[in-house]
Amino acid sequence: MNKEELKKKLTPMQYNVTQENGTEPPFHNEYWKEFEEGIYVDIISGKPLFSSKDKYDAGCGWPSFTKPIQVEEVLEKQDFSHGMIRTEVRSKTADAHLGHVFPDGPRDAGGLRYCINSASLRFIRKEDLEEEGYGEFKDLF
Repeated sequence: MNKEELKKKLTPMQYNVTQENGTEPPFHNEYWKEFEEGIYVDIISGKPLFSSKDKYDAGCGWPSFTKPIQVEEVLEKQDFSHGMIRTEVRSKTADAHLGHVFPDGPRDAGGLRYCINSASLRFIRKEDLEEEGYGEFKDLF
């Protein structure tokens, strides 16, 4: 999908986050306090990224996860923007910016915190997995 098609498909915030490495406001985004069972998929490619089973309230104002559903779909790269050294998280298939991963997550779950922008995600409720074409993930719940 080219940039013009993406601009038509995505909201301005979704485009800014996924294509321009933007960040949505903390505590004012769609999924930071969503705790229903389901999976989170890439807003562009539809590839599964995270599960509600691995989501927790990190108090940061963005959805936080301890790990991805499919490690091979989440790429990590060094980010030196804004005078910081961080690890950016991108979706492999769509090459979309998702957020960052930090080493301050729950120790009993591996110690990682995937801090992800809601604007890069689409949530699929557990009861809608089959209908939406993600039936193989029903076993997570």
